[in-house]
Amino acid sequence: MGADSPVVHGYPHLETVRAAITALHRRLSYDGLQGYPTSVLPADVAFADHDDLHLGAQRVARALVQHLHLPDARMIVCFREMQHAASVELAAGPEYFIELNDRFRTHRRDIGAALAHEITHVLLHRLDLTFPGTRDNEILTDTASTYLGAGWLLLDAFREDGLSSQKLGYLTPEEFGYVLAKRAELFGEDPSPWFTSPQAYPAYTAGAARSRGDAQLPPLVAAGWAGRRRYAKDRRYAREHGGAWSGPGAPYSFEPGPDGPRVCFACPTCCQRIRVPARGRVRARCGLCRTVLECDA
Repeated sequence: MGADSPVVHGYPHLETVRAAITALHRRLSYDGLQGYPTSVLPADVAFADHDDLHLGAQRVARALVQHLHLPDARMIVCFREMQHAASVELAAGPEYFIELNDRFRTHRRDIGAALAHEITHVLLHRLDLTFPGTRDNEILTDTASTYLGAGWLLLDAFREDGLSSQKLGYLTPEEFGYVLAKRAELFGEDPSPWFTSPQAYPAYTAGAARSRGDAQLPPLVAAGWAGRRRYAKDRRYAREHGGAWSGPGAPYSFEPGPDGPRVCFACPTCCQRIRVPARGRVRARCGLCRTVLECDA
């Protein structure tokens, strides 16, 4: 939890975020992800000042447990002084013990955001889905919470002005926006009406623009003129040098195939790497998320 400290912006964790999206698709499968078509609704996690602190926290936790399809998982929520926003004790269950920072006693509107992150930890624990290292595992948790429809609360907890700032989670605001946009593209859902923070919507639109850019890279047909020209040059080089080519920062690479070079690029939906023959117009279907991609390879 960052409070009254500078907030990092941009996309420093984007590679790990994309790996987390791919990991979710692989672990939950196409059919499993279709069980999260709508995000948790603001009314289900609203927390008024007159609500009882502990009963209200339990109610919000219960709503998030149900949204994330956690069976028979009872969350016990308490408050204490601590450095971080929250923590969860991951045992065998069926009860899980969540501690929230004492600061949330007077910042109740953000309790749902903190609980969304911690309860997603429980879900990933039950799914046996982890990344090596604390940093990458926390990025996985933020990404999973957002992609499964609970993490818009984390972006809405971001506030920044000339005197103070606050951000929950490990992703930057724009990275939260990026993941939210990936979810919006997958399910046709617009989360923007739910934001109460003035800074949340600009971060979402910035992330959405970055997400749209993923579908405008060669060899996809939506790529711009400059990208297409560079791609043709790299493809020609690959053909002249045994079919193999990769360049730093390039969104694609080439590798030898039985009938000439194949181009490898990321699916704009699930971020899995896809390989298609580099020989003109082709329609490819991602085997992981089932997205149909129009390519000019």
